[in-house]
Amino acid sequence: MFPALRQGFRSTSLRAARRPAVSAPFRASPFVRTLVTKRYTQDHEAVAFDDATMTGTVYITDYAQSSLGDVVFVELPTEGTEVTQGDQIGAVESVKAASDIYAPISGTVEAVNTGLADKPGLLNQSPEDKGWLCKIKVKDAAEIDSLMEEAAYKAHCES
Repeated sequence: MFPALRQGFRSTSLRAARRPAVSAPFRASPFVRTLVTKRYTQDHEAVAFDDATMTGTVYITDYAQSSLGDVVFVELPTEGTEVTQGDQIGAVESVKAASDIYAPISGTVEAVNTGLADKPGLLNQSPEDKGWLCKIKVKDAAEIDSLMEEAAYKAHCES
């Protein structure tokens, strides 16, 4: 009796394995292309611009944080503030010096990194990731093109 059950089980499992898989009809998902562009100012601020959301994430560059030394205090703009390219939007104080932060682009401040109030050292540890300063809803995307690309910024820092 058992050999008959085993044989019956094997034959059904083999048939199931040989059965072609029925796939769901192909569904084209909407493809959204997002381009994130990083640009730099002469004052060592940078912006990562997302063209899908028209939002720029503002941060200081690695060069700036290393020049400042250990950051002890960060002043940030208020959410909802309208800023114009070149406006002072905050300040960074370190054990060596204090430095103003300028808006690399015009728009409305949508978010600020409130974590910097308790941990200003994030600017030293991770200026581009955890140490971002604010997010600005960009008013004019053409302003991004007026900023330096990475190669030009590196040349600026070396001069």
